Amino acid sequence: MKEKNNANGGKGGRNPKIDPSIHRHVFRLTERENAELLSLYETSGMHNKAKFIISLLFEREIKTVKIDKGTVDFYMRLTSFHSQFRSAGVNYNQVVKLLYRNFSEKKAAAYLYKLEKQTAEFAALCRKIILIAQEFEDKHLKKEH
Repeated sequence: MKEKNNANGGKGGRNPKIDPSIHRHVFRLTERENAELLSLYETSGMHNKAKFIISLLFEREIKTVKIDKGTVDFYMRLTSFHSQFRSAGVNYNQVVKLLYRNFSEKKAAAYLYKLEKQTAEFAALCRKIILIAQEFEDKHLKKEH
């Protein structure tokens, strides 16, 4: 005799759903309608097309995500530029330390005077970068409520 191992009378497999989806509906779309439906589906970010269509039919909220390639490109370049900017700052600190370590105080001060002019330009550039980044963030990255 066979032993019953579970509550389903010895059957294996999944537990039955409480409210299974058993009703099926078929509809046809034109090429334009199909392209529009697929476009909406792709921008929704959902992974199941049937659930997406059900959401459309019953007017549930559907989230769409649009990625602006130009915005992403600008953000990536700005990030890359920021890392280069930080590297320049690190190099600047190393130069100052080397000047004081390898030259007399008078000679190091003379070189630092020349470097000071470049530092002022560097600081002005830094302020411009920060303003551009803030302006970009305000225009393109902040969500409107």
